[in-house]
Amino acid sequence: MPSKGKKEAAVRTAIIKFEQEFLGRGPYEVRAFMVRGMLVVRLKGVLTPAERQLAKTSEGIDMVKRLRQNLIAQGRERLCEQVTDLIGIRITALFTDIATTVGERMFVFTLEADLEANFR
Repeated sequence: MPSKGKKEAAVRTAIIKFEQEFLGRGPYEVRAFMVRGMLVVRLKGVLTPAERQLAKTSEGIDMVKRLRQNLIAQGRERLCEQVTDLIGIRITALFTDIATTVGERMFVFTLEADLEANFR
């Protein structure tokens, strides 16, 4: 069985690939953390230059957030399937938000079992 670090690295790679293929560009840094029944993924550098420009106003921030939420909603099933295949535990929910001030996004996958318990 692969180590916890190898599983987290595989998730990072899958998230980067998803971002590149589905959204057209990838983040400059991705970190994945297994925390009991959750998988937390932090992405840095996710905004395009146009989105950074839009995010200078409150209306633009709302626009960027809505756009990103809609895009993730369209790719949610595919992303969850890819991550499930990697970790071997069914995902029960996916939560996401983006901080336009710093260009970061968080994914929190909740799982039907304690993933971290496999590595204790």
